[in-house]
Amino acid sequence: MLYAVTLLIGVVAGLRAMTALAAVSWAAWGNVLPLGGSLLAFLGARWTPWVVTLLALGEMVTDQLPKTPSRKVPMQFITRLLVGAVCGAALALPSASAPVGAALGAVGAVIGTLGGAAVRARLAAAFGRDLPAALIEDAIAVVAALLIVLSA
Repeated sequence: MLYAVTLLIGVVAGLRAMTALAAVSWAAWGNVLPLGGSLLAFLGARWTPWVVTLLALGEMVTDQLPKTPSRKVPMQFITRLLVGAVCGAALALPSASAPVGAALGAVGAVIGTLGGAAVRARLAAAFGRDLPAALIEDAIAVVAALLIVLSA
């Protein structure tokens, strides 16, 4: 179960990097995810979930803009990989499997980045425009992130 959860949070990071990080941060802040004393304890700090949530909302808004680069360009892709790894490590940390969680989170981010782009392109083509597809992707990322951290 742990491996599936870490892979899936990576998939969410591939869809919306900051959404995955915000969900993990809120779980750490609320002690649902005990990270105290680890290198990732900063995720549960007083202001971290608020800041990351604002970044997640900003990401959802900027994703709608026509000049936003593809999630597959190096900077976007690397960010999603790193966030997927951090989130995967955080979810696996309580069971002392952080390196495996990080690796699976990064793999999930690749799946989410490439798969999410492909699915969104198909949805946008079906709708005849991108906005509905983007909003569906946002909703999936938020709901999935919440379900994943609550099941961890």
